Amino acid sequence: MPDPIHFMKSLLLLIALAGIASAQYKNLWPSEAPGDPQRAAGSETANDKGHLSQIEAPQYQTYLPDKDKATGAAVVILPGGGYGIVAIQHEGHELAKWFAERGVVGVVVKYRVPNRFPTPFLDARRAIRTVRANAAGWGVDPKKVGIMGFSAGGHLASLCTTRFNDTFPEQENRDEIDKLSARPDFSMLIYPVISMGEFGHVGSRNSLLGQDATPEQIEKYSTEKAVTPETPPVFLLSTADDGVDCRNSLSFAAACKANKVPVTLHLFETGGHGYGLHGKGELAKWPMLLEGWLKAKGHMK
Repeated sequence: MPDPIHFMKSLLLLIALAGIASAQYKNLWPSEAPGDPQRAAGSETANDKGHLSQIEAPQYQTYLPDKDKATGAAVVILPGGGYGIVAIQHEGHELAKWFAERGVVGVVVKYRVPNRFPTPFLDARRAIRTVRANAAGWGVDPKKVGIMGFSAGGHLASLCTTRFNDTFPEQENRDEIDKLSARPDFSMLIYPVISMGEFGHVGSRNSLLGQDATPEQIEKYSTEKAVTPETPPVFLLSTADDGVDCRNSLSFAAACKANKVPVTLHLFETGGHGYGLHGKGELAKWPMLLEGWLKAKGHMK
């Protein structure tokens, strides 16, 4: 028999999430989204931690700062979850509120999972363009739009950071928003999956590319191999004991260095994975390090 207290917590969270979704989430696309088809209503699930799966439709939620605090910057936030779930609370909404409190517009994205490439990439690109399309109304400078991703969401953010010139003419030809730039102006990759190969995260790769991924696909979507001089400035965070090998971050930082891309890398000895804003011990200071980086780049006051 299920634990009644656990059941009630799960039920209350589901009710809260449903209320947020109906009242505050907005659809990314004007009609049925391109790529893999949207799931039928009622298919989306959430557990007691707020992790979503079987996403019905790609959506976003915006957190606007007080006008007297606004810096003109915005960040598109891609929570992690191995491309199978979206950890939308502690790697999404908490971060968006943190940004808004510091004058930066936070935009949380419910991208479609589990889905094969390019579906999540299409949703993430659309989110960046959506921010630029709403820049005037949200008080955003279109040249100060950043991307942030955690874990597999970090891989998705790194795709946006490196492969923004990729084209999908059959999918991305819906409206004027699709004509806007999908290149982020700065990038924050937090305990990210980067490689699809040697030291990558097998579960994330299989969810995105399939167990039958070709060597060509693995090479192309290992984003440390896609860094160019056009890649925007990058902030990287990892720990040496992370289950997602810290060499993902190290290799991306090395590629930035080789291409003269401004890069900041913080590697802590311990801390594990999936901590969001709540690192323990020495790692607890990482949000302050990010804040300092954003101030130095002119995105926070």
